[in-house]
Amino acid sequence: MTLQRDSWVFVFGLLGNIISVMVFLAPLPTFYQIYKKKSTQGFQSVPYVVALLSAMLWIYYAIVKREHSFLLLTINSFGLVVESVYLAIFLVYASNKVRLSTFKLILLLNVFGFGTMLISTLCLTMGSKRLSIIGWICLVFNITVFASPLCIIRHVIKTKSVAYMPLSLSFFLSLNAIMWFFYGFLIKDYYIALPNTLGFVFGIVQMVMYLIYRNSTQVMVQEKPTKLREQNGHIIDVVKIIDTNQGDNSGVLPVSTICEDPNSEK
Repeated sequence: MTLQRDSWVFVFGLLGNIISVMVFLAPLPTFYQIYKKKSTQGFQSVPYVVALLSAMLWIYYAIVKREHSFLLLTINSFGLVVESVYLAIFLVYASNKVRLSTFKLILLLNVFGFGTMLISTLCLTMGSKRLSIIGWICLVFNITVFASPLCIIRHVIKTKSVAYMPLSLSFFLSLNAIMWFFYGFLIKDYYIALPNTLGFVFGIVQMVMYLIYRNSTQVMVQEKPTKLREQNGHIIDVVKIIDTNQGDNSGVLPVSTICEDPNSEK
């Protein structure tokens, strides 16, 4: 029975790794644009700084946990490398003002924030208590990340358009949450399972919203962009949508996944 359970743990963990790799690599087109134009073009560094912090937290948790932590360690180590490369590219091509603000954010979250947590847990706690505190920090942090698509769901309902909520991305994020939920559930690690339950629920809600509003007749009018956080944590600009009540879908224009701030420095 234990052998069978361990086999399923490996299967779900391996599938979770594979899907997570795809999610981590999703911003590659964004950074190709940055490299091609030699400018960050108003892209935001916040999602990548947050993703890097998340990888750092889970790596620390996996090291302290030790048991059933190898697959958790592998994917977050991959994530740490990928997000570090993204940020390095971002810093190379960012304007001086944006580069300075990004350095400040990295120092605040990834150096001082993570460093304070690391030193505090190492010096003030030990054993199962240390693991519990780190686990709760990871759990709360991931719940806030998974809750970020709520703003997109609100705008989908308001505008009756799914132009900026790709079905494929919602599907893969939901599938990823399922893999890691069962991985956490089978090893009885609810710090992993619980936030992925929320991620799965939000993913299903997004897919339902897509099915409800996919045939809505909308025309996009270029107005002042509104910044939204996409499902995978990357920021996009969404132009306001006006319902023309016409039966022609040819007026629907796709919203770019490139975050472009009109007030940013070029």
